[in-house]
Amino acid sequence: MIFITKDIAINENEICEEFIRSSGPGGQNVNKVATAVQLRFNVSESSLPDDVRQRLIFLAGRQITQDGVLIIHARRFRTQEGNRQDAMNRLIHLIQQAAERPKIRRKTKPTLASKMQRLKDKHQHGETKRQRSSVSLDEP
Repeated sequence: MIFITKDIAINENEICEEFIRSSGPGGQNVNKVATAVQLRFNVSESSLPDDVRQRLIFLAGRQITQDGVLIIHARRFRTQEGNRQDAMNRLIHLIQQAAERPKIRRKTKPTLASKMQRLKDKHQHGETKRQRSSVSLDEP
């Protein structure tokens, strides 16, 4: 079991890892050893709650297929274990973000004091601009 939050945990058999050759750092080793990790997590058939599942699909964006499979590529490190841990951390972080309920926005109106301050600032700005205008000299 992989514990995401205190309420959410996913089973390890829901995650599929495949090791592929990486195009990143590694010198000649990169041509011989499959160090990059392609992590697959089937969101649509997972044990996640429905609301978390919907937010995860929205957050994943282009990382998710039409079948509902989340694919994470990790090739930052030169070792399989480093990339494996990186992919797992990214999956956990994504699910933790999806587990947070969005804050409900409540409409507010500006206060009377803020309206009065805005009008005062407008008047002050207009007065400044009026004083900058050219002055006509009336010579007798």
